[in-house]
Amino acid sequence: MKTISNTTVDKACSCPACGLLCDDIVLAETSTFTTKNTCLKSISFFEKSFSAHSTSPQVAGKPTDLNVAIEAAADILRKSNQPLFAGLGTEVQGMRALMRLAEKTSATLDHMHSEATVRNTLAMQNSGWQTTTLTEVKNRADVIFAIGTDIASSHPRFFEKIVWNTDSLFNKPTPEVIYLGVATENTKAGISPDGKLPLVIPAETAKLPEIINALNALMSNKNPLVKKSGGDLIGGVAISSLNLILEKLKSAQYAVVVWSASNLKFAHAELTIQSITQLIARLNESNRVAGLPLNSGDGDSSVNNTSTWLSGYPTRNRFVNGHAEYDAYHFSSKHQLSNCDALLWVSTFNAHQPPDCNAPSVIIGHPNMQFDKVPDVFIPAGIPGVDHAGTMFRMDSSVAMPLKKLRESHLPSLSEIIGQIEAKLS
Repeated sequence: MKTISNTTVDKACSCPACGLLCDDIVLAETSTFTTKNTCLKSISFFEKSFSAHSTSPQVAGKPTDLNVAIEAAADILRKSNQPLFAGLGTEVQGMRALMRLAEKTSATLDHMHSEATVRNTLAMQNSGWQTTTLTEVKNRADVIFAIGTDIASSHPRFFEKIVWNTDSLFNKPTPEVIYLGVATENTKAGISPDGKLPLVIPAETAKLPEIINALNALMSNKNPLVKKSGGDLIGGVAISSLNLILEKLKSAQYAVVVWSASNLKFAHAELTIQSITQLIARLNESNRVAGLPLNSGDGDSSVNNTSTWLSGYPTRNRFVNGHAEYDAYHFSSKHQLSNCDALLWVSTFNAHQPPDCNAPSVIIGHPNMQFDKVPDVFIPAGIPGVDHAGTMFRMDSSVAMPLKKLRESHLPSLSEIIGQIEAKLS
């Protein structure tokens, strides 16, 4: 068995590459690096993690030791009045440490994928929603209705592990898959093991608001074509196709409506998500239908759950005199980057670059991180689920999964780094 980074890897582990957190991944080193039960995203994650080169902390672009970098980072935050903690690519323990430091420094917190997350949050805050878990989908769902997402691009093993998995608690039929607003060439994952093709209804993503509103109108026995021209088409989709979708949802024993907020990149997309949740609510008056929002990754579900436990709010929150405040608009990185007087950027799963910022910057993250602009301080951190253990929440927020330490590494975890910075500010 071959040794990687001074550690022999031959164990099952959880994969943090997407929100499914598949826990049956097996990594083994023989003559070549081999994997079992992996997907393209997990292979990419582990290959990049195990090939990450050893990097020293840096201050002003020059290598230094960890203690000097910690002191330099603490000095920047000590002089700051309104720092921005952004990126936040971490797991539960890392986010807990960041929350403590944010409270001490009166920082604003915003995840790198919050533009998508906020679309869901606004819809949920406004009218609530009825969602389900991956376990319920696996055990009960007989219709999967995917809106604007092929699912497999962001969560590659979703169909393998959840939809086509016959190891369920109940004797249910093979689920039927419906795609709306997805190109036909991207729907291969929706072909059942027995060869049954999914129902694919092409549509432009920008037309989805109009189409979902039409589905709601049809649910209320209203004619969405009133005062419209263009025949019997709504957003380029025939009314007969929309009625077919509703017919299949109404006849299902347990239908699941899936969407990805990160794919809905148009103005006021939260209103379309709210329209989706309203459709689910209407269907639930006589049927059993649930929603399943997909997450965006880099620990966003874990970060927002942790933030909500500790402050009462998801990210895009800040601390003022020890008290938490929340503003989904003004506390975004986009607005705070021009107002903050220090930036703390965190990205431990992937080597995501920080945004351009004129304020002093402290970057803590993946050892492979490269910069267009040299930060004031860079501290390479251990990769969760590779260099140290941790905890992450699955995309449905119903299950917390452990991440294992897979190799020996000199790189400290994010929580250790933040703890040392916090100690300097005491």
